[in-house]
Amino acid sequence: MSDLLPRPVPGRCLNKVTLVGNLGDDPETRFTPSGTQVTTASLATDESWTDRKGGRRRRTEWHRLVLWRRLAEVASQHLRKGVRIYVEGRLQTRKWEDGKGHRHSVTEIVVADLRLVDGVGGPGELDLLYGREEEAAPGATATRSPGALEDDGLPF
Repeated sequence: MSDLLPRPVPGRCLNKVTLVGNLGDDPETRFTPSGTQVTTASLATDESWTDRKGGRRRRTEWHRLVLWRRLAEVASQHLRKGVRIYVEGRLQTRKWEDGKGHRHSVTEIVVADLRLVDGVGGPGELDLLYGREEEAAPGATATRSPGALEDDGLPF
């Protein structure tokens, strides 16, 4: 097993997602009724391959990101459409029923760690890590989203 992967703990599960991609749109920020800031964004990741006929193929996968509290604030201040970011988080599926009785569900990445890979001047210009205090860049404010992220029942 690779040294980069966490060692499995008997009887425990792991829900962890790591993505590097580009934002598909500017993030949207809202506040829950209790005043908690939440930001959502779409992240595009893509893969390329050569098909059997030698042609280049490409597929883009879209991911819905949800950031809470300090990470939501950072995202709303620093993230813009097209920016390349690194995120770590967990998968969460929410289900709800609309006013017409239709059931809906959405699977999201609840972001715990965020790294801005590209800054205003391109790669390397802005390289701040938000999330893990022990890895924070000098002068960067390090915060971590709480583990029990509340969603206040909002389907957004």
